[in-house]
Amino acid sequence: MLRVIILAVLPAFILIYYTYQQDKLQREPVKNLVRAFFFGWGSVLASLFISIPSLRMGLYPDEIHSIADAFRTAFFGAAIPEETAKLLLLWLFLRKCRDFDERMDGIVYAVCVGMGFAAFENIEYLFAAGSNWVTTGIGRSLTAIPGHFAFAVIMGYYYSLNHFDSYRAPYAKIKMWLYPVLAHGIYDTVAMSTEVSPEISGAVTIAILLGCFWGLKWAQRRMKDHLLADATSPSVGR
Repeated sequence: MLRVIILAVLPAFILIYYTYQQDKLQREPVKNLVRAFFFGWGSVLASLFISIPSLRMGLYPDEIHSIADAFRTAFFGAAIPEETAKLLLLWLFLRKCRDFDERMDGIVYAVCVGMGFAAFENIEYLFAAGSNWVTTGIGRSLTAIPGHFAFAVIMGYYYSLNHFDSYRAPYAKIKMWLYPVLAHGIYDTVAMSTEVSPEISGAVTIAILLGCFWGLKWAQRRMKDHLLADATSPSVGR
């Protein structure tokens, strides 16, 4: 049991540590990172208050039989509930956080929330996999966890733009929700398409891996953007 939990949460901790190390100007208190991580756990429960009513209203099906079903399930069953919940819990955490005083901080805390969600979800998947928990854990550490990481960086990047630079990013308030939802929904639509056509699973796996790699590179660039902005205006304050 302990080995399953370690494999489930280790990739999330690695990505949190990586993001923490990128925050070179003024690193956040570790206690804040821990709190934000558990806020991410809370977002799992919050997402159910959206996904369950959506299912009952027929916005997405119980089972996937077509690409249209995959699309509806990806967006209404996963992307919209999960990213909305993560953004809500990120806002609840940051609204009274005195240490949120640099642009890079938005990314750091969004990653902690996102990785909290991903770790909790990963534990569920690995226990459900039974004897295949190692294979499932390795596969998700290369796809789903980096995916949630990229979604979190997108959210944190635009959250900070809205907070510190809304005058030059008037649509950041929309983008910090919309872009993670779109990225997540597209990712899940592609992944769920294998339930309709299993023969394309190999191509889908390659596409997802390439997409995750691109997402990680994009995340690195966005971190550098905020670090540069913080370095040139270090006293942005709240």
